[in-house]
Amino acid sequence: MSLSAAGARSPAQTAAVLLRWLPLVFLAVFFLLPLGNIFRMAVPAAPPPGSPLQDWWPGARPPPGVASRPLGFTFYQAALSTLLTLAAGLPAAYLFGRFRFPGRRLLRILATLPFILPTVVVAAGFNALLGPRGWANLGLMSLLHLDQPPIQFLNTFGAILTAHVFYNLSVVMRVVGNAWESLDPRLEQAARSLGASAWRTFWQVNLPLLRPAMLGAATLVFLFDFTSFGVILLLGGPRYATLEVEIYIQALQLLNLPLAGLLSALQLGCTLLLTLISGRIGPGQVVPLAPRVKSEGLRAPRGFRQAFSTGALVVGLALFTLAPLGALALRSVTRLEADRGQRGAVQTGLTLDYYRELFVNRRGSLFYVPPAAAARNSLLYGFATICISLGMGFPAAYALNRAGTRRRWLDALLMLPLGTSAVTLGLGYVVTFNQPPLDVRSFPLLIPIAHSLVALPFVVRTLQPAIASIPLSMRQAAQVLGASPGRAWLSVDLPILSRAVLVGAVFAFTISLGEFGATSLLARPEFPTLPVAIFRFISQPGALNYGQAMAMSTVLMLVCGLSLLLIEKLAV
Repeated sequence: MSLSAAGARSPAQTAAVLLRWLPLVFLAVFFLLPLGNIFRMAVPAAPPPGSPLQDWWPGARPPPGVASRPLGFTFYQAALSTLLTLAAGLPAAYLFGRFRFPGRRLLRILATLPFILPTVVVAAGFNALLGPRGWANLGLMSLLHLDQPPIQFLNTFGAILTAHVFYNLSVVMRVVGNAWESLDPRLEQAARSLGASAWRTFWQVNLPLLRPAMLGAATLVFLFDFTSFGVILLLGGPRYATLEVEIYIQALQLLNLPLAGLLSALQLGCTLLLTLISGRIGPGQVVPLAPRVKSEGLRAPRGFRQAFSTGALVVGLALFTLAPLGALALRSVTRLEADRGQRGAVQTGLTLDYYRELFVNRRGSLFYVPPAAAARNSLLYGFATICISLGMGFPAAYALNRAGTRRRWLDALLMLPLGTSAVTLGLGYVVTFNQPPLDVRSFPLLIPIAHSLVALPFVVRTLQPAIASIPLSMRQAAQVLGASPGRAWLSVDLPILSRAVLVGAVFAFTISLGEFGATSLLARPEFPTLPVAIFRFISQPGALNYGQAMAMSTVLMLVCGLSLLLIEKLAV
């Protein structure tokens, strides 16, 4: 064989190489380029005369406290929120990864709903439940004859932590629960038959196999909490400011783009450092396991203790999820009026006026969009995000498993979009893509592309451990039997990865439905998504607008719940 023939690649090998480069090209065009343009515009070559930046140029040091205080609080609240989310999410992951019980699918959908909803909706839900005129305070004031609400929840640090756990519980539940369900139950049975206790079996058998999924889930939760914006702004109040909030204030309120760009660069640097550290301390290898029949390891609880603990977990998870969402839905059909006969009391009455008003364009606005049209836009963007995220996620996950020493840097690059301000990214798209064919005004795929940048880390974190666990011998056996690489992937890899693909698709879809920051800058006024339409109502004063926002939030919850149910029913 000649040297040229030996060094030549087959078409399948060439296609595999091109696929591995595809995610990097995607990130370069739709993430690094817009962000670079914003940084280039935000940090001028020299400050204008008389600018306050002259005092610290060219050392690029912000005024004292402008960066250090938000940075310190950002790390503190993100770390504490992540620990609390893991403490609540791991038992839920064990529940869904090991037990079969009535209402299992419905409870999993309900637990995923908070992750879908925009921050404005979640804040409204907690306000409807625990706010000054929330159901809890109204009930206690009526029961105890109080003039002032006894529960002070809003504008507290506890509200931030509670909302973060409420938001990100499904991340741990889905990622770790999927990995737990994929474990071979025969390993646990073998350990127990050799005399190991349940705790020792978990510590020495399950935990090493679950560590990649747990680390991946913890990293995702921390990054989401690290870039938290709406929760801090709406529930924490003016006393608390993260880097994301400070970027928003500097860019859109104070119009200080140089400082906003500097804070965005600091945020990105922290994100890169965090992902490199998580890749360094994470396990370098995933133990290959034999694939199992779907739901093979699920079983009904055995004995009183297991039945009691499982029932308690189900009830606790249902109450924690349903309380704010149910309060929001109830508020959408309730009119509150002050009771003149009793100080501090409020009369309630059921009404459907808020839903009727959604379909009435009383102001004759040219940009009025009925809820059905906004829901259609959200669903179309959501399904497009699934296609783009999976199309980029598969080659990225395979590349991570073959990257060797470059794996940590590739993983860090894929995680960078999670540490980017949505405001900065949206402005970058407006500045960069302003001419055909990639024009914000005429190329609607830019919105699901922006959503896919946030969803891609979730998809990769879900697919990569599952891909690494496929025994190489199964692929080799398929090739020995004459299967092409594509046929081997369809016949061997894809059936094994079906559960991970479903989880990744759910994450991509839910992220798209609930994304607000970048969408508010990119969506045309006549083509809003449901979160943008909800924000239009919330941003306007008056009880009618607030009630309409609650009604449309309830519509969004129903659309998301039905969509998740459909996706899970289509699972292989």
